[in-house]
Amino acid sequence: MKRREFLIGASWGLAAAWAGAKVLPASLAPSLPRKFSAADTVLLGKTGIRTSRLAMGTGTVGFGHHSNQSALGVQGLSRLLLNGYDHGLLFFDTADAYGTHPHVAEALKHVPRDKVTVLTKSWSREPAAMRADLDRFRRELGTDYIDIFLMHCLSDTDWTKRYRRVMDVLSEAKEKGIIRAHGCSCHTIGALRAAAQSPWVEVDLVRVNPIGSHMDADPQAVLNLLRSMKAAGKAVVGMKILGQGDLSSRQDEALKYALSLGVLDAFTIGAESKSQQEDLIRRIAAA
Repeated sequence: MKRREFLIGASWGLAAAWAGAKVLPASLAPSLPRKFSAADTVLLGKTGIRTSRLAMGTGTVGFGHHSNQSALGVQGLSRLLLNGYDHGLLFFDTADAYGTHPHVAEALKHVPRDKVTVLTKSWSREPAAMRADLDRFRRELGTDYIDIFLMHCLSDTDWTKRYRRVMDVLSEAKEKGIIRAHGCSCHTIGALRAAAQSPWVEVDLVRVNPIGSHMDADPQAVLNLLRSMKAAGKAVVGMKILGQGDLSSRQDEALKYALSLGVLDAFTIGAESKSQQEDLIRRIAAA
């Protein structure tokens, strides 16, 4: 992929200028001990869910039911997801906040449901609202069940106590087969620490990259928590691998860093075109 192509996507190029001033030490992108593939089959912690190493993100600059991917339109994003599926990518990463449920639903019409993993996220912080989201999300996605359901963007250090009743709703949904696994995405180091300590968290979507861009704390502090999560059998899925565009000119180094950590079961990156998507697949294979 030519560099100018990255500038088309806001998240891929919005910080390229100042990111160039950041130096990524060679030691942070070591030689890898083996080959990796975006389509590698990985096991997500103790959930029993097997899927691809690379998840197809649909929430670049995602909020207010919109994202760079939702802007592609239902058919445009669906075709992008199906292109990924044809390359062995079986992990669909969506959320209510991204507005991409209809896009994922369209893609799901064209693939065997049991061959793909659907991860979505809810901002609801009240039990009744979470129950409503469980029903609405399944309708919007056109599926009877959701593989991974996360509480989205947690920031409170005491969230495991404050939102216990909401967590109970998701536990009940798992018992009924409505979802296969539950967990969270965190946006402060305190919330991440609480997630690491909570037996309820089965899957954690965590921000990680070598320069600490858009992360909850410096990389080492985050890695210490991720290692404890991994040791406890939680599924750890990385996001912000390219620092929301800050590492768009250093993709190879950032990908090597993510692959070298030994704590990420999988990671999600949001491509905005087939050329970006296929370039990512090639870069992971070349790492």
